[in-house]
Amino acid sequence: MAPLPGSGLAKGLAVTLRTMTRKTVTEQYPDTQPDLPPRTRGVIGLFEENCTVCMLCARECPDWCIYIDSHKETVPAAVPGGRERSRNVLDRFAIDFSLCMYCGICIEVCPFDALFWSPEFEYAETDIRDLTHERDKLREWMWTVPAPPALDPGAEEPKEIAAARKSADKLAAQEQAAAEREAAAQGEGEA
Repeated sequence: MAPLPGSGLAKGLAVTLRTMTRKTVTEQYPDTQPDLPPRTRGVIGLFEENCTVCMLCARECPDWCIYIDSHKETVPAAVPGGRERSRNVLDRFAIDFSLCMYCGICIEVCPFDALFWSPEFEYAETDIRDLTHERDKLREWMWTVPAPPALDPGAEEPKEIAAARKSADKLAAQEQAAAEREAAAQGEGEA
């Protein structure tokens, strides 16, 4: 049996009428910002103070989009008669986001927590050369990195924090004892 002439048109109009009555799911992006989870992968931020120029991030990057330049600087001995040390000083840290595939390997391999995911995702540029963010721009992204989630109430404190707290308490006790001895010495001198 042959279909009636115009039945395809009627089916199409029925679909159109059915979808016209439903609520739209389209988000008007520039006017309405999306509701993203707080730990969203957006852009990579650099916490420059933690970077030791170990080059692990640049070596492990599968896209070779991280550029690091540094120089050695001599640090004087901490104690008299001690040995001078040398340390790396960061001159340039740049990420080319036109090459980056946002895999996060650089963030995972950084042993000093110098790289973080920022939830910012609006950094489009009109010129592709502007997508190479230097360290000052990467430092700006750090302001948008959310704080890490709190530890569970029953969790043990990380050993690094516990050791730092123990040494800080010991130092504070030594300073307090020195202040008490000095106050006692001044009290005997006046009497």
